[in-house]
Amino acid sequence: MKSPVYYIIPLAVLLTLAAPIADARPPAAAPAAEPPPAATSGLRVTCEGDDVGAEVTVNGKFKGECPLDMQVPEGVLRLRVEKKYPMYDRVFEQEIRMGDGVMKKVEAVLSRTLNAAGQQRLHEERAQLDAEGMVMIPAGSFEMGASNGDNDEKPVHRVDVKPFAMGKYEVTQKEWREVMGSDPPEFGFKGCDTCPVESVSWNDIQEFIRKLNARTGKQYRLPTEAEWEYACRAGGRHTYCGSDDIDAVAWQIRNSKEKTHPVGQKQANAWGLYDMSGNVWEWVEDSYHDSYNGAPTDGTAWQGDGAKRVLRGGAWFSLSNNARAAIRSRNVPANRYYMYGFRLARTLL
Repeated sequence: MKSPVYYIIPLAVLLTLAAPIADARPPAAAPAAEPPPAATSGLRVTCEGDDVGAEVTVNGKFKGECPLDMQVPEGVLRLRVEKKYPMYDRVFEQEIRMGDGVMKKVEAVLSRTLNAAGQQRLHEERAQLDAEGMVMIPAGSFEMGASNGDNDEKPVHRVDVKPFAMGKYEVTQKEWREVMGSDPPEFGFKGCDTCPVESVSWNDIQEFIRKLNARTGKQYRLPTEAEWEYACRAGGRHTYCGSDDIDAVAWQIRNSKEKTHPVGQKQANAWGLYDMSGNVWEWVEDSYHDSYNGAPTDGTAWQGDGAKRVLRGGAWFSLSNNARAAIRSRNVPANRYYMYGFRLARTLL
């Protein structure tokens, strides 16, 4: 038997044989670094009352419903808050510059804008109002009250008012008789068909309106207190309804000879309403409160226990201070007085 043969291989050769075969391809490029995230800032949009739930968009993109906290990119942004109704939309728009990395708060106060359906409705209504002896009062906002007036005229506060119709004149004696069939039981100045009816209580007026609506198919009502002052001011800030000259617009203690006068003899205000100051105090819908703290800001009537109702505008026996645009009076709804009358309003939208 032959002896086995052993071969001796140098260690260097073994290491060479064990080494991996070099990759002939070039090394792969390192992956590109990701760009840093875009800088953002916090934006808080708040709203109150009926505006809660309005749609919030930023640069035309829907973000959610108000109130809303969100992150937005740096730069100039277009914020829009909108709530749609059948006849109008409520809208708030503002351009905002973001970029300091901190939370910015925007209080969205929405304003009414008529949509196409609302504009068509008003166009149809306008043709009828002249025949009804009414004036179309446009939608808008105003500062209600007087900072230098009586305590119940404060605080001055901003109110948004929807379009509505209001009587061009105070309701006359003749108009009252045509609906009610007789003069009021405590009538003071009889025998003047075109003079304002007076000695009527708030309760009497509700019965008049009920009968008038049944006859006409319309929905007449008393104006709210906010509607009344808004219509009186007619976009201005005169002391009286339509002028700073009381004699131009009002029958009052210095020129009335202590009686009422036919409606429409004095100067109208900018919206074509007569005798809003003087002649007779005018009942409105609202319950009386002794200040405007907590008053509605949407033009609706301020509800309450109804123990007293509001009167506005002054009368034929009023001093000039009591015929101001901001003046307020009140009485129990059953009270009849020979300086108390009213004018009608009607909802349009």
